[in-house]
Amino acid sequence: MYITDDIIYAGVNDHQVDLFEGQYRVPNGMAYNSYVIKDEKIAVMDTVDGKFTHEWLDNVEKALAGRKPDYLVVQHMEPDHSANIQNFMKAYPEAVIVANAKTFCMVGNFFRSMDLEGRTLEVKNGDSLSLGKHVLNFVFAPMVHWPEVMVTYDSTDKVLFSADGFGKFGALDVEEDWDDEARRYYIGIVGKYGAQVQNLLKAASALYIQTICPLHGPVLKENLGHYLEKYHTWSSYGVEDDGVVIAYTSVYGNTKKAAETLAAKLTEKGCPKVVLCDLARMDMSKAVENAFRYGKLVLATTTYNADIFPFMREFIDHLTERGFKKRTVGLMENGSWAPMAAKIMKGMLEGSKDITWLNTTVKITSSLSEDNLKEIDAMAEELCREYIARSDEKANKHDMTALFKIGYGLYVVTSNDGTRDNGLIVNTVSQLTDNPFRVAVNINKANYSHHVIKKTGILNVNCLSVEAPFEVFQNFGFQSGRNVDKFESWETCRSDNDLVFLPKYINAFMSLKVEQYVDLDTHGMFICTVTEARVMSDKETMTYTYYQKNVKPKPETDGKKGFVCKICGYIYEGDTLPDDYICPLCKHGAADFEPIG
Repeated sequence: MYITDDIIYAGVNDHQVDLFEGQYRVPNGMAYNSYVIKDEKIAVMDTVDGKFTHEWLDNVEKALAGRKPDYLVVQHMEPDHSANIQNFMKAYPEAVIVANAKTFCMVGNFFRSMDLEGRTLEVKNGDSLSLGKHVLNFVFAPMVHWPEVMVTYDSTDKVLFSADGFGKFGALDVEEDWDDEARRYYIGIVGKYGAQVQNLLKAASALYIQTICPLHGPVLKENLGHYLEKYHTWSSYGVEDDGVVIAYTSVYGNTKKAAETLAAKLTEKGCPKVVLCDLARMDMSKAVENAFRYGKLVLATTTYNADIFPFMREFIDHLTERGFKKRTVGLMENGSWAPMAAKIMKGMLEGSKDITWLNTTVKITSSLSEDNLKEIDAMAEELCREYIARSDEKANKHDMTALFKIGYGLYVVTSNDGTRDNGLIVNTVSQLTDNPFRVAVNINKANYSHHVIKKTGILNVNCLSVEAPFEVFQNFGFQSGRNVDKFESWETCRSDNDLVFLPKYINAFMSLKVEQYVDLDTHGMFICTVTEARVMSDKETMTYTYYQKNVKPKPETDGKKGFVCKICGYIYEGDTLPDDYICPLCKHGAADFEPIG
């Protein structure tokens, strides 16, 4: 395996293991990766599992080609990566271990008889180590997923040695999809530590990375944006794919029948993906992975010993242990007498944040009744509402309750200049009349969208819901559509006026046709008739206050003197903020800045 001229792979494949970490099925084995960096001085990056001592030492010796290593860099002390530290130091007694203080504490606990006096180099966060032309930069990544973890950046070859980050199940001599097994690995092993992974991604964003060398799985060289985007979605607990997961347990088949009936109804109504998980038979880690992958989850189980069926309890425990949040959840319960499964399941998830509960709960007493079939149909309708709203064939395009979503909220206004789609954030949309339905939209004349809409006379107003992440505001609010294609990497749908609307992060959208224009000096007011309106969900509209408190990242002002933008968090350092200052990120003026502290 070629990495770079100076970086050589020295890892091993493990086809003996059936359960990784004693619980995760790995039918295609595992890879334990190790690397050798050859320069004036030589560094070996991590060791491998204890079952492969001689194979790994042979690989290292081959890579060294007669030379001796100067350093063993220990990034992570889990035994599948550290088991051969003592064997390495016996083979190369002049080598020095490079690690941080927490790692050396663990080294002492794992290898109590090993004498390392004079053979250690302790590094701190941000330290660097020169090998010659290669410089290794150490970045601490605590709780990704152990407290001592650090990653290493080779600034010469632009390689990130990412420890367990970006790893996956599976040996390297087996071809398989990266996303599926990397997702299952991430959710199972790292999933609890989303905030810590976000911190690591933030640190990595400041580095120019051409190659990622993880401790498990393949070396990543191409399309790195794909892998980074996946890790951002997983670590922020975002919805990766549209669809509904139905996780069920069934004793005599009646709850299974209810789950299958719901699945058929969802497919009939246009749900893009339906995943049925029989928790008693399916690989539990795969079921858990599915729950985090898709945006909606239905839990269906029986009341069992005045509790819930054991596999369902285990499943929910796995979810809550990993920070399950930002999902829509529905409940189906079955009980021949005193059913209480729905109450217990909901109680187990009460600590999970940002859970939207379906209005419909299916309550089965032994077997499906006619009322249950109606409940299942109502549940399917709730789950599919936004999918139906996206469909040209099935959507109610004249649902004027969409106007009820208008308030003191935040909106993405979309348009098209004849060559490409455009969008911007606005906060001034209001309903004027209801016969006919008229809406007014105020747009700053400095925005490119003002120019486009004045020329074309049509626009779409997307009502942002509280689900919208900060990336929506960065993309549509902090750059100009004249200079960039804001929809280049965004999934879109189109309304009857052929303009785009957002398929997610909104609760409604309206297509508008300009009737009248009012010049308001710095702004222009477009008075419009509503030509199409669709309701996507019942989620609350994103208000400016909600954005400020819950979405906008808190600016890092410690030790800084100056002014901070209340819109985007940009910091202007200086004693005085010019009256005519314009924020370089969000383009708001000095009035939207406040003094630090």
